Amino acid sequence: MASETRLSVNINKVATLRNARGENVPNLVQVALDCERFGAQGITVHPRPDERHVKKTDVIELSAVISTEFNIEGYPSKEFLELVKLVKPAQVTLVPDAPSAVTSNSGWDVVSNFVFLTGVVAQLKEYGIRTSIFVAPESEQVEAAAKTGSDRIELYTKPYAELFDVDPLKAVEPYRIASKYAGENGLGVNAGHDLNLQNLRFLKQHLPFLDEVSIGHALICDALYMGLQNTIMNYLQQLR
Repeated sequence: MASETRLSVNINKVATLRNARGENVPNLVQVALDCERFGAQGITVHPRPDERHVKKTDVIELSAVISTEFNIEGYPSKEFLELVKLVKPAQVTLVPDAPSAVTSNSGWDVVSNFVFLTGVVAQLKEYGIRTSIFVAPESEQVEAAAKTGSDRIELYTKPYAELFDVDPLKAVEPYRIASKYAGENGLGVNAGHDLNLQNLRFLKQHLPFLDEVSIGHALICDALYMGLQNTIMNYLQQLR
């Protein structure tokens, strides 16, 4: 099993709350710094074209102060690639979302988009940025992702979360297989979407390789009750 799985906190929901009043409360940069201070090993953002949560200016400001790993998710449009070239985060996670999508709701069909993604990965490598491709836990997609030259995949875990309460072993099995297959093909493995304090430990225990999880919605919701520091400590405990 992987010796350590890093926690990257997605702070999009904090930006959504801030934007509701059009002011700078809560302060997104301060929240990111607090997450790091409380033990998070990375910060994730997903800037969208309509800037309904994280804005381009936020990304630039965050890139200047984050001392852990900065992970920027997004669809690789021209504007997105220009932004990540400017800030050069540690990692870019490529997602297939349409601009109007509320949240990520599927992985890439890497097979059908192979030429496009291969070109994007090559471009990001020129910038010195580690690349991760958001995929479903399917061997065909994992293999195609490896052939693009990507460094990692991020497994889309919503189906796991939905089935977890009914049959956890059945829920985790496709992810165990995909994780093993990714490791055998030289890919790092990330995971994200609908992971929480109830299902995270089980996922960690059953995946042969799991480098990083990116968690936002559930973690920020838990922080409303438990406080941000205590919440991050609880999530880190699930990964140990």
